[in-house]
Amino acid sequence: MAVMKTKPAAEGKRCCPGINTKLVAFLLTVPSLIVFLGGRNGEQPAVEIEAVMPGRDPEAVSFLQRKTAHDDRLLGGLLADGFDQKSCHSRHQSAVYRRNAGRQPSHHLISKLRSHEALQRRCGPGTAAYTNALEQLKSGRSVASPECRYLVSISYRGLGNRILAAASAFLYALLTDRVLLVDPSHMTDELFCEPFPNTTWLLPPGFPLFNYQSFYLDTPERFGRMREDGVLRTGVTNGSAPAELPAFAYIHLDYNQTDHDKLFFCDDDQRVLRDIQWLVMRTDSYIVPGLFLVKAFEEELDGLFPERDAVFHHLGRYLFHPTNQVWGLIARYYRAHLASARRVVGIQVRVFPWEAESPEILEQIKTCTQNERLLPAVLDEVEDDEPAVAGAQQPTAVLVTSLKAWYSDKMKEMYWERAAADGRVVVVEQPSHEETQRYNVRSHEHKAWAEVYLLSVADMLVTTGQSTFGYVAQGLGGLKPWVLHHVANGTVGWPCSRDVSMEPCFHVPPQYDCKRREDAGLVVPHVRHCGDLPAGLKLVDRREW
Repeated sequence: MAVMKTKPAAEGKRCCPGINTKLVAFLLTVPSLIVFLGGRNGEQPAVEIEAVMPGRDPEAVSFLQRKTAHDDRLLGGLLADGFDQKSCHSRHQSAVYRRNAGRQPSHHLISKLRSHEALQRRCGPGTAAYTNALEQLKSGRSVASPECRYLVSISYRGLGNRILAAASAFLYALLTDRVLLVDPSHMTDELFCEPFPNTTWLLPPGFPLFNYQSFYLDTPERFGRMREDGVLRTGVTNGSAPAELPAFAYIHLDYNQTDHDKLFFCDDDQRVLRDIQWLVMRTDSYIVPGLFLVKAFEEELDGLFPERDAVFHHLGRYLFHPTNQVWGLIARYYRAHLASARRVVGIQVRVFPWEAESPEILEQIKTCTQNERLLPAVLDEVEDDEPAVAGAQQPTAVLVTSLKAWYSDKMKEMYWERAAADGRVVVVEQPSHEETQRYNVRSHEHKAWAEVYLLSVADMLVTTGQSTFGYVAQGLGGLKPWVLHHVANGTVGWPCSRDVSMEPCFHVPPQYDCKRREDAGLVVPHVRHCGDLPAGLKLVDRREW
């Protein structure tokens, strides 16, 4: 729209007071009109924002308005429309806060997600099919060609582990047409909005396997144990008749899984599992690279994820939306500390509670960020004259997340006591420092999830190797991080290196493929060993190899 300019008073013409009043009234409504009419081709706007009113923070309004022009609230079709916006603000607003637009999902993935949502509604809790399946499970008998099949994901360990495990379980459910039901413990419903429209992904109370959260190596129905004992067999002599199959199988993929448990990643064993109506899975890891080794899944995975290094990026953005309480923490912190920054550098420092503050790790962070030009170096001496700067500067914001405050305090002191060599303003902040990791404490879990999410909206990211907290942040944000190498004996060689992909690492994968005993990291071009854990496996973009 062209903007009409009034002529200077020197030209001798005066505006009519009535016209001026109308013009002012119109201009006051323009910001809200821009937001509400900002949809493309008649679409709904990405985020609905209230009209600008007296007393409203103009900077917050300006931040949201400038973002809506290139925002896509459904993430390219990844998310289903039709959710109640008030019940989960983050689902509709998250794209406004992301500096990185992220990858576009494939059409096949979008179609598959819509089909899976229909499956969850047709067979999930509250349906006749679900009631029938529960009765079948109580009977202790299997059923031929079950109408609906189910996967129960056990939640345990830290937040990052639980997120990676749920994403892994969901992909397996997607590939095998199973309803995903997540163990509701660890405040799942207080951290994450429901991902599926008009149904739930939470396992309801009254599940017949009342001790399922305690399933472990000694569970008789453990799949690896049944394979080892010959209760389940593959091949032509397979006892796969429905009468001989168990009513459920427990999939144990924890750190101490046996070689028989790892048969889960073999084609023949997947054919056996296909006919078992109920599966209960325990893992605290990102098992997705192992699924890419299963020949039976190859074609489907190729269509779902043509960019192999963006699997968790899509799954994570689809599944994990902070609840309104957690979103409040995220939105308030972002607007106060990050929205006005020229760029945001996220630094995730993983230290264990028993570890003291480490000057070596601090030096490693400083060397990494300055060598890689993520942050400016500082002058060695206090200068009498600061570098001349014309007007206000947009600062570089450094977001540090750690259980300890010591690292951010030291970095804050460095950039306060010494000028940046290039004259830039660097502001270092840390949202919280809990000092020790506390499980099942509401405020601790809320802050942890908020900080993972805040890291994911950074422009650049530095993470600690092998940390699931960092894995989740880089995947959600679509960022290839710089990874801090492990400090050995108080010394650091090369401080950090750029990761080969934004995908998390599968820490305890099968070492060999199922048939030829070939190194699992050499079977397919898009599954390679991890840089931060050489025994692990991760997905990479095959074009880089």
